[in-house]
Amino acid sequence: MAVTWRLDELGARLDVPFVGDPGTQVSRVADLASAEPDCLTFLGDPSYRKALAETRAGVVILTEDDAAACPAAALISPNPYLCFSKAARLLYPPVPVQGGIHASAVVHPSARVDPSAWVGPLSVIEAGVQIGPRVFVGPGCILGEEVRVGADSRLVARVTLCWRTQVGERALIHPGAVIGRSGFGFAKDGKRWVRIPQVGRAVLGDDVEIGANTTVDRGAIEDTVIGDGVKLDNQIQIGHNVQIGENSAMAANSGISGSTRIGRNCTIAGAVGMAGHLGIGDDVHFTGMAMVTRSFPEPGSYSSGIPAMPSGEWRRNVARFRHLDELSRRLKQLEARVATLSAAQRQEEP
Repeated sequence: MAVTWRLDELGARLDVPFVGDPGTQVSRVADLASAEPDCLTFLGDPSYRKALAETRAGVVILTEDDAAACPAAALISPNPYLCFSKAARLLYPPVPVQGGIHASAVVHPSARVDPSAWVGPLSVIEAGVQIGPRVFVGPGCILGEEVRVGADSRLVARVTLCWRTQVGERALIHPGAVIGRSGFGFAKDGKRWVRIPQVGRAVLGDDVEIGANTTVDRGAIEDTVIGDGVKLDNQIQIGHNVQIGENSAMAANSGISGSTRIGRNCTIAGAVGMAGHLGIGDDVHFTGMAMVTRSFPEPGSYSSGIPAMPSGEWRRNVARFRHLDELSRRLKQLEARVATLSAAQRQEEP
């Protein structure tokens, strides 16, 4: 449920200056075009300045340069998008967790559930589980043996934490996520695959967010580690023994193969695929659909996906691609011929 805030109260809590009637009240958020007088909105992209001139919002968050063009009360911030995110949290505070265990939940006698935590309907809490203060375990969750969940973490619904998984404090795990599944490890015995026991853990740090239907495999021997502040989008696959450094973020449909190490403050756009056993340094950024087959220890932005283009142009390029090997061979022959002719010419010179 949204909370009503005055302009001056928001300015004080967000530590930013404001312009306009201090008593202006807002109780919900909206975009510039659809905002009503009780709405808070923001201008983060200059291309929306036309919408700013026409907005009916009660309060707009924007930069000092845009303040003169604002027809409403304003909060002045050098980073309107970040300021808006903080303001929205004030307008829509999380509902406090009410401690208890639903009658339909199954909790093993050896599990330790803090009295302030909530275990929802049809959830299963197995032996040796430890659930910290104010943790929310939504409906249909399964916490396997010896799982630990830190204070103020939230498992929205149908989250599965497998054997010995550890979740830090203030984590947010969305529906359908599976953390700590046995990793994809096999040895070849002739034509048959033999499973290698996966005895490591999946360890999530503090302030981690895991998207819907994302999976994080536990380690084969050592742990799979997701560092503090890491944000993983929906439908991502993290292989066994992967390590992701603090405050890195990864968009949907990406896949990280086993034993790859990703540094701190990295961003990985949608549908990126990484081979296994790679080393990715700090502050490395991959654009969408990049195919990462080697290590990138140095910071920077890297790409390999081919942007969409008209179909006719694509077909012509594919046809040329089929001849690249032949063109390369012919080019090498020409280079060798030129080198031979140049050497002969030098010998003939007096």
